[in-house]
Amino acid sequence: MVGDLPRTVATALAAAAESLRGAGFPDARREATRLAEAAWDLAPGQARLRPERVLTAVEVDRLETLAQRRSAGEPLSHVTGRAGFRQLLLGSDGRALIPRPETEGLVALVLERMAAGVVADVCTGSGCIALALAQEGRYERIVGVDCSEAALAQARENAERTGLAVEWRLGHLVAPLLGEQVDVLVANPPYLTRDEYASLEPAVRSWEPRVALESGEDGLAATRELLRTGLAVVRPGGWIALEVDCRRAAAVATLAAVFGWIEPTVHQDLFGRARFVLARRSETS
Repeated sequence: MVGDLPRTVATALAAAAESLRGAGFPDARREATRLAEAAWDLAPGQARLRPERVLTAVEVDRLETLAQRRSAGEPLSHVTGRAGFRQLLLGSDGRALIPRPETEGLVALVLERMAAGVVADVCTGSGCIALALAQEGRYERIVGVDCSEAALAQARENAERTGLAVEWRLGHLVAPLLGEQVDVLVANPPYLTRDEYASLEPAVRSWEPRVALESGEDGLAATRELLRTGLAVVRPGGWIALEVDCRRAAAVATLAAVFGWIEPTVHQDLFGRARFVLARRSETS
């Protein structure tokens, strides 16, 4: 019987892809490959190198289990436990927001303006921004701050995974930084309204932490507080760099000016959406 034949890489990948396709995933073949890499502990691109290889029963079971989890709607990064961010491969699960490709642009903007000195990454989550800056910049010190102990645990694991040095602190926004000064304050804070959060697709709302997504009635609670209190920790002439909701980028730039930041500018992400706001603290204030 066909079911009794040894399962090869090719047949196992085909079965996983068929399962994903049946669950409504259009890019089923690519996702099946990524699941196989995680199931068999392979580097990216290695899963299909030997399609004729006969798998062990354990290897078959691992891939089938991951395919079932993905077919049930669990995010791909959670199922594989991996998320790429710039040059990094990070651990990913439900403790922190999954790193998004658009956030990579925030790292690039910071590096263009100040690639040295002291930087604080507030709402660090998985640590993706802090770790990317640690890898690509020439910073004297990097501090990652989050209000979630679970998120900070994942950030620490990612630091160990990458071998990059970041100091992690638990606390609300800039509170753990008071009494110090940094050259750059970077943050990807929660920025959705309650209604926007409620309307998110289940793959996000059911699997990612609400605290990293929702920020009050107008979506600006965390951003507003960062602009207000950030002046206390950013040195004169230093920068604040924020990821924002594209629908409120202009409003955030206006708020930055109201709170005393100078030269606020709005920048687009890789999809052409107004996604980032940068501003400076005056040299004299």
